[in-house]
Amino acid sequence: MAVQKITIAIDGYSSCGKSTLAKGLAHRLGYKYIDTGAMYRAVTLFALRNNMIDDDMHVNEESLLAALPDLEVKFKLNPETYNSDVCLNGEIVEREIRTMKVSSLVSKISAIKAVREKMVSMQRIMGKKKGVVMDGRDIGTHVFPKAEIKLFMTADPEVRAKRRMDEFSSKGQYFTLEEVEMSLLKRDVEDMSRKESPLIQAEDAIVLDNSDLNKEEQLEFVLKIISDLQYISKEEQSHH
Repeated sequence: MAVQKITIAIDGYSSCGKSTLAKGLAHRLGYKYIDTGAMYRAVTLFALRNNMIDDDMHVNEESLLAALPDLEVKFKLNPETYNSDVCLNGEIVEREIRTMKVSSLVSKISAIKAVREKMVSMQRIMGKKKGVVMDGRDIGTHVFPKAEIKLFMTADPEVRAKRRMDEFSSKGQYFTLEEVEMSLLKRDVEDMSRKESPLIQAEDAIVLDNSDLNKEEQLEFVLKIISDLQYISKEEQSHH
């Protein structure tokens, strides 16, 4: 009997290793990985490129909403890394969306109701057939509230800042630990206090604090949850 495919929703704070875990799970399970944060980053990049954000960081929502119907965000499998690279209107923008500039503005863009509605509808289409690992801020609470497995990831703020710093320096961008930590804490406040689908832990989510866990330990932790869940569902089926 084939193992039933499920939906895995991973939410949590930025720089908690959500996408690293999600990619690892997708690879091990042969699932599709969808980085929802990258989708909002792509919209942010689009707004920046089209001068829809001024020097005072004010977003021209009217222009952005007018452009939304023609905005296409997709994922394309990278044959070298086996990761899904994000495409904005057909152009791979994986590197361009990971800058500090985009990081500092993405919360503003993702707080816009029409932007969230468009991205959420795209995400639901992408995950319709299950067999998907999706990470973001509102996956278990809003995008897939019926996901079979919901995780909420957290970690010590300094640990998160060091991880983000490493990520930046690997791409040739250098900031102090203090700058990065301030940026992360500001992002947390914005994510948790926004009106549209704020970052909150789903009631049935399993909390994963990975301050002291390496990638392999996190992966094994979640794979055990999945195998337990599938064992339970088989038990339930045999009782019917």
